[in-house]
Amino acid sequence: MRYLHITSPARAEDELKKVGVDWPGVEAMLPKMETVNLLLKGIECRVANILKQEMLSIGGDVAVARESVACSIDRTDAILIGTIKQMKRLADKLAPQPFKLKEVSGNIRRILANISRDRFVLRTPRREFEIGEKTLIMGIVNMTPDSFSDGGMFRDIEDAVVHARTMEEAGADIIDIGGESSRPGSEPVAAHEEMARVLPLIERLHGILSIPMSIDTTKAVVARRALEAGAEMINDISAMRFDDGMAEVVATHQVPIVLMHMRGRPRTMQEGDLSYRSLMGEIAGFLEDRIEAAVSAGVHEEQIVIDPGIGFGKSTTDNIAILRNLKELKTLGMPILVGVSRKRFIGQITGRERAEERLEGTAASLTAAILNGAHIVRVHDVEFMKKVALVADEIKG
Repeated sequence: MRYLHITSPARAEDELKKVGVDWPGVEAMLPKMETVNLLLKGIECRVANILKQEMLSIGGDVAVARESVACSIDRTDAILIGTIKQMKRLADKLAPQPFKLKEVSGNIRRILANISRDRFVLRTPRREFEIGEKTLIMGIVNMTPDSFSDGGMFRDIEDAVVHARTMEEAGADIIDIGGESSRPGSEPVAAHEEMARVLPLIERLHGILSIPMSIDTTKAVVARRALEAGAEMINDISAMRFDDGMAEVVATHQVPIVLMHMRGRPRTMQEGDLSYRSLMGEIAGFLEDRIEAAVSAGVHEEQIVIDPGIGFGKSTTDNIAILRNLKELKTLGMPILVGVSRKRFIGQITGRERAEERLEGTAASLTAAILNGAHIVRVHDVEFMKKVALVADEIKG
């Protein structure tokens, strides 16, 4: 007898077929082999008790505060525990019930659909590209004098052109070009200075590269000019909070946008108290709010990519926890981008002060990100990390 570590529906299906189960049986048993745990925050005790009774009746369970049974407290958090099949059955049972349980039913269905989704398509005015079949590599080109890792490397635009083309040849799927450092303690840059740094490069690369370019900016005017010059997507570390005009640019040009979690601003994000009451809960809630704001402003939901913001207002422990629990963000139903390349937390773990000495730590972090749900990884060392991603994708299956 041995334990089967079922990590995906594909693995479960494979094991069932090895046993000799026919297809109708496979379809019936797959939902029983996948278990999920869903957290509900601050629900009324009477609702919690209904949930527990209904889940127990179908073989699952619900974890609630001890005092909620007698309703000696007003509200409780609850963890729904069960198989996919039990969760779907619970959603059916809750749909006709009072006390906003119909809404809970809808949320269960939505989350189940999102966590099982593996394929996405991003569309730009020039192309569409699939996400999910393999991990996409986003190569970094920083046209800045002060970025933490490669600041000042590309003062000559021709050097930057060569570097971008080299990354494409090494297997990059996207080139991300930035003109303002977001390292801890960095000062903001005026829009005209940022454009002077990035627009000439984008214009030179447009028509040379066969892969899309992304503009890494928080400013609407920079994003618009970059898109007009040839960029095809926007990477906004502020999640469109720093410039109210960003959503209009995205909606008008119909391009993908990356929304990232960050508390505060780069200049101060690593100062003061970095603790979180619920790290993944806060990240997910923040991103959910920003997605809703983007969609309300005219951005198409299918054009949004999310980024947990590793290194942005987080401790080393937080960054590790994000990599470990990254799959929780699948509940949002969006492609996930992760940037771990050469970051400080890797140096703190490995004792490497210089960013360029953090290659091995980056590779380990990137592998963890891919195995736990990352669809796009943002890296400096494209040739090396492309090979890491290829192996990680094979392991992930």
